[in-house]
Amino acid sequence: MYVFMCVGCGTELTAPVSRVALPVHTHYGAWEQLHPPLMEPATYAVEPRPTGPPWRSWDEVGEDEAARRGLYARVHSVSFGARNRIVIAPGDSRSMALIPERCEGYCRGVDGRDGPNLACEGCGRPVATRRDDCGMWQTVWLEPDAVERRPSGLPAGPPPDWDDLERAEHRVPPVEPDGAWSTRWEAALGVALAHLVAVTGNRPVSLPAGPVTELFGHAVDRCVPVESLARPWGEPWTGAASGSEAVVRTEDGPEPGLGPGSGLGPDSGLGPESGLATWSVELAGPGIGTPRPRPDVLLVPRHPLTGDPWRPPGDEGAVVPLDSGVWAYLAHPGETSPLPVTGVLPEGVLRDDYPLPQRPRRLLEPDRHAFEGTLVRLPEVRHPRLRGFRDSRHTP
Repeated sequence: MYVFMCVGCGTELTAPVSRVALPVHTHYGAWEQLHPPLMEPATYAVEPRPTGPPWRSWDEVGEDEAARRGLYARVHSVSFGARNRIVIAPGDSRSMALIPERCEGYCRGVDGRDGPNLACEGCGRPVATRRDDCGMWQTVWLEPDAVERRPSGLPAGPPPDWDDLERAEHRVPPVEPDGAWSTRWEAALGVALAHLVAVTGNRPVSLPAGPVTELFGHAVDRCVPVESLARPWGEPWTGAASGSEAVVRTEDGPEPGLGPGSGLGPDSGLGPESGLATWSVELAGPGIGTPRPRPDVLLVPRHPLTGDPWRPPGDEGAVVPLDSGVWAYLAHPGETSPLPVTGVLPEGVLRDDYPLPQRPRRLLEPDRHAFEGTLVRLPEVRHPRLRGFRDSRHTP
């Protein structure tokens, strides 16, 4: 485990923490709602992208500079803040005090609009930014040039790995205890949809019957054409070949090189008239393997430590990464049968009735900011087909 210390005076600014993947929902919260801490206790993550102030307008920056900062489509403003900021839970911060003149916020908290608002108690140097306003996950962001990481001397537990996804505590249910859709699920769906639109070029897709369709089908149908929402589990899809180069069938027969393995770069020349067939989408990952024959697109989890998407060994086909907790719920939903068990009650079961699942009053919708914020950061959005898709939805 590590502690972060002030570079000016050496004061310890955090409790001992271990690194994990940056949560998918980091920058996407529910408007006008108070949120819990983003990070679990004793963990930290790093945001490699530029974040926070100062901001410059798109017209001032230009397309080339925006691309160098990871933005490939027009947005209102571009961040020129630091890369590699470190995020921790507020409860893991130590020896920092708020800077009163930098504690502006929109409503119920502080939002960091004026830059670092926490100073080191040892030397007064601004070292971090507290953010906890409504619509934001509670966080403390350490400035990378104001802190340094040193070993804490405490042993760390085993790092998170793929095996953790099969544990019940890793699963994130889609519905909150109050009956509302999970904000984390809404953000995860928005991010996944952006990747799905990019990897398929906004072409028709087929989804498998089961929880993927039940929870995602409505949202997917609003973004890309959905040709099948009720294909039975395990029924083979005949429109794709296995291997790194997919074969996509058109009216003139199989056309190599236009499938998931080839990508959709801005110079590929594919347009709306290309007539590509439906792309199959299936869930895959550790513990459940890969369907055979391989679908065109795999819905896979992100690694809980690195954030990298899971892939079958040697596979170079298209994947859409999902929040690992969301994926774990889809792949390992746990007990769902309303039928009573036979014999004695299982260990830990105290009642013999079966509670009905929570049913929100509306269908699950993706977080709009998560969808758009992810799509503009994918190079595929520069393709004319996707640029037209984005413009038709009046995104900023």
